[in-house]
Amino acid sequence: MLTDSENLKALRQHHLFNRLPEELFNEVSCLAIHRKLDSSEALFHQGDIADRFYLLLNGQVKLTRVLFEGQEKLVEVIHPGQSFAEALLFTGAKHYPVTCNALKTSNLISIDGTHYRRLLEEQPKICLDLLANLSIRLHQRLDEIDTLTAGNASRRVVRFLCQEQGDDGNDQIHLSVPKRLIASQLGIQPETFSRILHRLIDAGLIAMERRNIRVLDRPSLANYYE
Repeated sequence: MLTDSENLKALRQHHLFNRLPEELFNEVSCLAIHRKLDSSEALFHQGDIADRFYLLLNGQVKLTRVLFEGQEKLVEVIHPGQSFAEALLFTGAKHYPVTCNALKTSNLISIDGTHYRRLLEEQPKICLDLLANLSIRLHQRLDEIDTLTAGNASRRVVRFLCQEQGDDGNDQIHLSVPKRLIASQLGIQPETFSRILHRLIDAGLIAMERRNIRVLDRPSLANYYE
């Protein structure tokens, strides 16, 4: 049972729960569990029974999928305030299609998926609102994937850097996960990712120290072709 007031507040403010009537939210809270993961610890593995979904309170976790040839593919990095595995409630999937590991010490709220789905079935208006929200998020995610995997390897890296930089004019980028996982997300080899970064450095477009990248010429970087 979830009792900490800050955890309850974080859960209540999330879009999956902020429209629930108080009585139903209390039901969810009674079945929710606080989980703490050490760095590198697994929360669940690909193929495990998918009976719960999660809200990350702090820390960072990664979702990866092992492909048929045995290659590990980064699917997503989850940041505080984000939920994950909730889409399985609506797809009918019985097993997690990915593995979840902590990238650093993390605290999560674990929610009973079967109970939550039953509540939605009894609240059709709330269910429709949530489905609309999830649909928008899904399309945004697909657009991101299309953007990051289109074009040649150099364009993929450039698009990734531009997305990480955002629209606020900040020229600092911190790679929150190892470069090999970013390369996996972009569908390229780690050595190719490193080679392209060095080309961008040689071109005077970025500077880099470990996982910290500083964009020196944003317009030229955005228009970089090779």
